Amino acid sequence: MRPKVPNDKSHICTFVPSLDEQTCIANNGTVSGLSERKHKAYDVALLYYVEHATMESIARRMNLSRSTVSRLLSYAREAGLVRISMHSPDEETENTTSVIGERFGIRTIIVPVVPPVSEVRRFEKVASAAGAVISDAMESGMTMALAWGTTTSAIADYLVPKRTHDTTIVQIDGSSSARASSSTYFGDVLSQFGQNFGARVVGFPVPTFFDSVSTRNAVFRESSVIAVRDLSQHADIAVFGIGAFDSPIASHIYSDGYLTAREVVELRSDGVVGDVCGVLLREDGSWRDIEINRRATGLNPDELKQIPRRFGVAYGPAKAQTTLAALRAGTITDLVVDSQCASQIVELMRVYDRRQKNNPSGRFSRPLKATSEHIASSASPENAAF
Repeated sequence: MRPKVPNDKSHICTFVPSLDEQTCIANNGTVSGLSERKHKAYDVALLYYVEHATMESIARRMNLSRSTVSRLLSYAREAGLVRISMHSPDEETENTTSVIGERFGIRTIIVPVVPPVSEVRRFEKVASAAGAVISDAMESGMTMALAWGTTTSAIADYLVPKRTHDTTIVQIDGSSSARASSSTYFGDVLSQFGQNFGARVVGFPVPTFFDSVSTRNAVFRESSVIAVRDLSQHADIAVFGIGAFDSPIASHIYSDGYLTAREVVELRSDGVVGDVCGVLLREDGSWRDIEINRRATGLNPDELKQIPRRFGVAYGPAKAQTTLAALRAGTITDLVVDSQCASQIVELMRVYDRRQKNNPSGRFSRPLKATSEHIASSASPENAAF
């Protein structure tokens, strides 16, 4: 059986979308599907070779026996749906995943999307892929630290049920706000994660942002709060979405009253592009001197980095800039993202590198923007690999 967490870079793979979405090109193979039978074999091979799911999790997800999954994998190879090739360590890798993975030393799963695609459909495809790989990673005895938000709420619907024991799901950041209408829903998401893994759930009933630093510091001295934060900081897995100001599917923090209009204007003027676990980030990944972060309740990047596996999930070009900031902050070990978002991340990396070369002394005066020409060319199938 394949190892669940591949450590060698030959297993880091990427999707390159074609017009019919039936081609998947990876560092270690190519998968394509044509007939009805081949479609099923393609789906199984996709989960196994690209998303690194085990045969057991594939069988549960597709309602098949393990032996059927094994036969379909064999058929996929025999029918030419899977082509495995070896690459010399000296061979230059120029695809999108390699660019991101090599730069940040992470594992990346890129979900293919072909324009035109609705944002809802894009969101669902990324959430589905994330649900599969996160389910595969969760094992008995583990603790998962879970951030609240629209992304993790969607992932909950795509988890693969898996009976475990001695497992815990703990909330990373507070979700309440006096002004927000969505501040009470996350308990249901926690419960959904817990039910899928037979795990106990531990909530974190505090605000996303306290009104004052002194109040936050006082609450954080309470033994019950210390216990929850300690559980989060010593988790085995963290799961979180990437918050952005301008995402078509709005992040609750920016659309639902967690921040005032004045705070949003001030944050934007300070170069802030979004958040991870409720901690605001600038485009360069900096966060320590942002005032509101002193009142935030989520784990900051330094605390997140103590967790061995950290799944960051993002979708759509609008989240590329914040995802890149999160990567620069070191918050992600496993990135699940759609192909258009990934392509724009790479283009922003190139733009940033050029600007850094011309301005090596410090922070830029305004956030990076890829040009419309860059975005269009990056998203096209023929330019999805580098």
